[in-house]
Amino acid sequence: MVDAQGRVASHTGTKCIAESGYYLGPHYSVQANIMLKDTVWDAMAKAYENATGDLAERMLQALEAAQAEGGDLRGRQSAALLIVSGEPTGIPWKDRLFDLQIADHPTPLKELRRLVKVARAYHHMDKGDEYLGLNKIDKAMAEYQAAAKLVPDNVEMRFWHAATLASIDKVEESLPIFAKVFKEEPIWREMIPRLVKAELLPAEATPKILAIK
Repeated sequence: MVDAQGRVASHTGTKCIAESGYYLGPHYSVQANIMLKDTVWDAMAKAYENATGDLAERMLQALEAAQAEGGDLRGRQSAALLIVSGEPTGIPWKDRLFDLQIADHPTPLKELRRLVKVARAYHHMDKGDEYLGLNKIDKAMAEYQAAAKLVPDNVEMRFWHAATLASIDKVEESLPIFAKVFKEEPIWREMIPRLVKAELLPAEATPKILAIK
């Protein structure tokens, strides 16, 4: 437990299955049970304190250090990461910055790190949408590009980047992006008339976009 003032407390019962224990650090605590070795939680704490980056990255490095130290006696199977905002808005989906779970996976930490990257990309997409709503086009485009750079193989993110360009009269800039999307996954072509009908894409942009081979 870590309280609002940063005071830390932990307890491991004497009859917990070995190896079990904890490490109390400044404003954080590490717990582990049924580890291969009793050095796992200390390794996690060291990695966490020496890591750089945001909280998600530091926690990932702590988990990876645990695995490198021997990890769970039972092997690798699952991983999870939950991080909430320090300034709650009362809107759960905004306050949960990361809420990721991997179950029954041969390499759960590798998959968790991949999903953290995807989540970061969607954070950029959301920020881009916010800027777009404020008519801050350059900032919105920078966020969309940052998202695409994180997950370049994500077709959907590239599609919405192109759709956004087309919606703000930058059709010519959108065409090369649409072309790559349609080549990789032609089904996205079906989305264009639907966006026009929903008034999310100007009708006059449709012929040029659908003419892409």
